[in-house]
Amino acid sequence: MRRVATIAELRRVRAALPGPVGFVPTMGALHAGHESLVTRARRECKSVVVSIFVNPLQFGAGEDFERYPRTPVADTERLEQAGVDVLFEPVRSEMYRPGAQFTVVPGALGAFFEGERRPGFLTGVATVVLKLFNALSPDAAYFGQKDAQQLAVVTRMVEDLDLSVRIIACPTVRESDGLALSSRNVYLSAGERREATRLFGALSGTAAALRSGARDIAPLLSQAEAGLPPLKGDYLAVVDPAVFEPLRTAPPNATLLVIGAAFLGTTRLIDNVEVRTP
Repeated sequence: MRRVATIAELRRVRAALPGPVGFVPTMGALHAGHESLVTRARRECKSVVVSIFVNPLQFGAGEDFERYPRTPVADTERLEQAGVDVLFEPVRSEMYRPGAQFTVVPGALGAFFEGERRPGFLTGVATVVLKLFNALSPDAAYFGQKDAQQLAVVTRMVEDLDLSVRIIACPTVRESDGLALSSRNVYLSAGERREATRLFGALSGTAAALRSGARDIAPLLSQAEAGLPPLKGDYLAVVDPAVFEPLRTAPPNATLLVIGAAFLGTTRLIDNVEVRTP
């Protein structure tokens, strides 16, 4: 596995890679969820590139940028074992040069939920992903469905800006009890870890009701919220994944997402469950 640290070197290496080139952007602290993205990219592409960059632009004031888990040695070993061809590890000054002014601001897709609760977060995601795409010019990029609103923003950005990369959505990887894998799960104490599955349970219960024909969403979300404690709900909603606005009534014959975020101690968990309505 070749390790590169500058955009100029990445472009030189990219020119010699056999295509198609698959790309997995990450912030490191890799786990089995990331490995699933790499495995699919490895299966579908001749070459695989992974980036590790803890993106400061997507952390707000008071968030966990400084303490975000960083495990470079373990990450490198994982990627080597997974057969990754190139690891791109830029420093902050390489991605955001002094005096840089332009960012990518999502439209209506970023108006609610993560965009509302974490101002600037989705702008940070869109900006760094566009910069990485421009640096590498991958044929396909692989993203987990756990971060559903991020995925929606990146997908729409590619469509609206006519980027020549295919966005591949990959299923959320979960622990045996349903907890979605996340680099931030390491923040949970043993007791918190036992309670953390309540978010997935609340979302799954709402999805089951919708799957059974329920249409009025408000009482379903009230019931779901009642099952969260000791988690403190941040938001719960049902959305069309192409729009990401809260629905009041579930339309028939539609593919929807039940989405949620909640705090457990100081750790913020997010998750979603897909449902097809009858």
